[in-house]
Amino acid sequence: MTRKTVRIAMNGVTGRMGYHQHLVRSILAFQEQGGLDLGDGTMLWPEPVLVGRREHALRAIAEQHGLEHWSTDLDAVLADPSIEIYFDAQVTSAREESVKKAIAAGKHIYIEKPTATTLEGALGLARLATAAGIKHGVVQDKIFLPGLLKLKRLIDGGFFGRILSIRGEFGYWVFEGDWQRAQRPSWNYRSKDGGGIVVDMFPHWEYVLNGLFGRVKTVQALAATHIPQRWDEQDKPYDATADDAAYGIFELEGGAIAQINSSWAVRVNRDELVEFQVDGTHGSAVAGLRNCRVQHRSATPKPVWNPDLPVTESFRDQWQEVPDNNEDGLTNGFKTQWELFLRHVFLDEPYSWDLLAGARGLQLAELGLKSSAEGRRYDVPELTL
Repeated sequence: MTRKTVRIAMNGVTGRMGYHQHLVRSILAFQEQGGLDLGDGTMLWPEPVLVGRREHALRAIAEQHGLEHWSTDLDAVLADPSIEIYFDAQVTSAREESVKKAIAAGKHIYIEKPTATTLEGALGLARLATAAGIKHGVVQDKIFLPGLLKLKRLIDGGFFGRILSIRGEFGYWVFEGDWQRAQRPSWNYRSKDGGGIVVDMFPHWEYVLNGLFGRVKTVQALAATHIPQRWDEQDKPYDATADDAAYGIFELEGGAIAQINSSWAVRVNRDELVEFQVDGTHGSAVAGLRNCRVQHRSATPKPVWNPDLPVTESFRDQWQEVPDNNEDGLTNGFKTQWELFLRHVFLDEPYSWDLLAGARGLQLAELGLKSSAEGRRYDVPELTL
């Protein structure tokens, strides 16, 4: 077995997502398992080079995990020819310029979404990367999570018959920050900093819907700022100028209708923080991040509406759990996609979650915000470079 080291510049790992999901649970997890077996006699050893603006935070993370390489000088890191991949999990407003630099330096690109603050910017990155001939990918983690992998298995097996509708519920209560600290950063609630739940979550819904059910043809949305004032990391009040909830209706190719509610101002009465109910002519399913329950038409009860009598049956108990099964490869969704991207870079295996796919997410977010502002439904045209 030949060991090959790949050095990855990781920008933004001092943030919650960059640190937990990408550094610790993906790249360092590969190291803990001895590397990534590429299956061709090569064991790939990913070596992170931490990049960021806060020196003390970078040093603390490096010391905690025994990492030797970190820097606050992005230009110097990108000039290092030993670094082959650039990863970006910065705040959205800082991402576009950094990625442009990495493309110009000839690095392969793997970044969080949204890929830019505008559709024009996202398409620009896709065009630059394609012209440079580098490999590029965008994090689209949710389709690699156990619950949605089970849902895809049901779709591929024809369980649903003709799919009629998808209903999604996502969200939880994010504390305002006055009497309990908020569990999300304050920039999420300032539009000038790239905040807002539409920009954050509609890119997710685009790839989930597109990857499982069909391309989004139209969008109609209503965005709201339910909590107008919040408190920041220094316990100072600020005006929340970005939307913290969005209610969207999406028409899909093939005729299915998706309705997805997204909110940071909702209290959870679900089994998981996100759930999708899929109804088809032959069966239905409810999938979350990990679990999935089904009800086939042959086992569907016949409820009778009678508001004058108490309900005597437990509707939840009438559903059946979908087993994990080994072929699902149940693991961390971020780590799974990292593996696929690394195999794409070094083995040239197919990979469809590129910067153009990331631009489709921005397109849906922009049209969603436009729909909310103007009170109308919009067509979603297909994107090309």
